[in-house]
Amino acid sequence: MLTTNSFFDLSDFPHARLFDGNNLVWEALDSLKNYMDAHDYPALNRDLIQDGTPLSQPVILHKGKFFSASDYTINYGDATKGKLTVKQGDTVLQGAAVIMAGAILTGNRIDIGAGGLVEGGALIKSPAILEECSEVRQGAYLRGYCLTGKRCVLGHTTEIKHSIFLNDAKAGHFAYIGDSILGQDANLGAGTKFANLKFLGGNIAIRTKDGLVDTGRRKLGAILGDYAQTGCNSVTNPGTIIGKQGILMPNTTAPSGYHKASTIIR
Repeated sequence: MLTTNSFFDLSDFPHARLFDGNNLVWEALDSLKNYMDAHDYPALNRDLIQDGTPLSQPVILHKGKFFSASDYTINYGDATKGKLTVKQGDTVLQGAAVIMAGAILTGNRIDIGAGGLVEGGALIKSPAILEECSEVRQGAYLRGYCLTGKRCVLGHTTEIKHSIFLNDAKAGHFAYIGDSILGQDANLGAGTKFANLKFLGGNIAIRTKDGLVDTGRRKLGAILGDYAQTGCNSVTNPGTIIGKQGILMPNTTAPSGYHKASTIIR
């Protein structure tokens, strides 16, 4: 009921080894720091990307190397659909990623996948791993230990820390996501907030029909199974687990605990 295999299809997720299909679904968060600390990050070009300083001009990442965008033409199409293109003359740089002017990167452990886009005003703190064709929008705040799959959206003025996005997961606008996991194709409505810390302290326990299950975690936000959705201005209490294709309706606060697949929370 609460195992990883019940919530996610990991067959195309680049970091499937972070999960054990038979483990409890939140246990991947317990391993996230060690997993990301062991990752082989590309060396950032500090002539172009100064630590903690907004970029003065766009920077292009292609095949592990960084270039100033001054000699290139950039078409800022939808990165998640592979429409971000970079050209040098008539030559297309297949798989080039772009970090726009005004973005801020701190620390040395940041990996941006092919075709990815980081918009101006975004702040990314190490470590962060963003797989191919993912988009970090203007004003997004990545506070460390953020891991995404392919074609993800980390949206405008969205704050994210110690969380995992599976392929095609999207948090497009004004969200808070802490100590959480979004399944494949999960989508957050604007203004969604995942509370991750109890007022009274202590470990977070998951309420199920068979009783409470202690997660062993002091902080746990929400876990959304594949294709789950939240409506605009919705809130989840710490330790909210929503199964595949579950829906949290707009302007609704989800009670903590397990909500089975296809549940509509009103």
